[in-house]
Amino acid sequence: MGQLVRRIVIAAFFVLVTTMTTEMTAQAQIGVHIGVDLPVFPRLVVVPGYPVYYAPAVRANYFFYDGLFWVFNVDDGYWYSSSWYNGPWVVVEPEFVPQPILVVPYRYYRVRPVYWGGWAYDRPPRWDVYWGPTWVEHHHGWDHWDRSRRISAAPLPVFQRQYDRSHYPSPAQQVTIYRERYNYRPRDVVVRERQTTIIDRQARGGERASARAAFLEQRNENRAQRQANVQENRQTRENIREQDRARRQDNVQQNRQREENLREQRQSNVQQNRQTRENLREQNKAQRDANVQQNRQSRENLNAQDRARRDANVQENRQTRENLREQNKAQREANVQQNRQTRDNLNAQDRGRRQENVQENRQTRENVREQNKSQRQANVQERGARERKAAPEKGADERG
Repeated sequence: MGQLVRRIVIAAFFVLVTTMTTEMTAQAQIGVHIGVDLPVFPRLVVVPGYPVYYAPAVRANYFFYDGLFWVFNVDDGYWYSSSWYNGPWVVVEPEFVPQPILVVPYRYYRVRPVYWGGWAYDRPPRWDVYWGPTWVEHHHGWDHWDRSRRISAAPLPVFQRQYDRSHYPSPAQQVTIYRERYNYRPRDVVVRERQTTIIDRQARGGERASARAAFLEQRNENRAQRQANVQENRQTRENIREQDRARRQDNVQQNRQREENLREQRQSNVQQNRQTRENLREQNKAQRDANVQQNRQSRENLNAQDRARRDANVQENRQTRENLREQNKAQREANVQQNRQTRDNLNAQDRGRRQENVQENRQTRENVREQNKSQRQANVQERGARERKAAPEKGADERG
């Protein structure tokens, strides 16, 4: 009887907890709670080099760009937007988040997920890693931004400062006041395309406010179904629990035995590894000693071979030098003898040539003397003939 009461109490508690959890989830969906609940209009500062404002004092990733407020919620990883500083907030899919918001450096994010750790402080968050290659395919160059471009930020909706938490308008009133008091028109194409959708959803109380009625109706239907399933699931859980308990006990025993076996195996392996290491150490030591002895003997043999080779080379070089010296000496003597014979031959040839020249010159002089003697005789005879011929002519001239 006590066990039955306990099961009934557990089932009732389970139904109560499930109902409360579901209602809390529904309330969170209706309010789209994203960790932003501002009592007054926040102080906004322009991000240097970007047409975007951020709120230094707000503990949230809170920005203002092109006429709309933007918040990145790290709990669900979505961007939210609103025309009013404290919502209601409307979820914006990654495809429709404007680039100037995405390129704001990491340092201006007040709430950072743990998995953002290590990202560059002065670079934009890694949206390419966060949203994956499919998103990157449709957003080429999303992280390229020329900070020298002079693009003025949109004017702030300062009229909202008079609406603190106690005078904050309803979603329907927000749209009317916003359109009457704020005459700015977005210049960003993406913002201009999504502004009407964001404001319309905001007027209905936020992105998921329309789910309340459907949720309440579905909750009543699900409550009856859950109550019918509770009893069935209770017995199933009890059976599964008993089976799990028995299985866990078996597993515990098996694991204990397995751990004992593994412990003994590890100890055996440790001992075996220790012995193996000792054997390897001894073998390595013996091998090193043998290698040292072998290397020493090899060096001794090599040194002896080198010494013998050097001695043989020295002896061979000495013998070679001696042979060369003898050969050079014999060659020099042969050359001297040959040169002496050559000089004698040349002297004899010169002596014979000089004698021939002397004989030839003597004969030439004799011939010249004979020719001169004959020439003088001829000249004497010719002069005598001329004188004889000239004598009668001279006598005739004298007679005349």
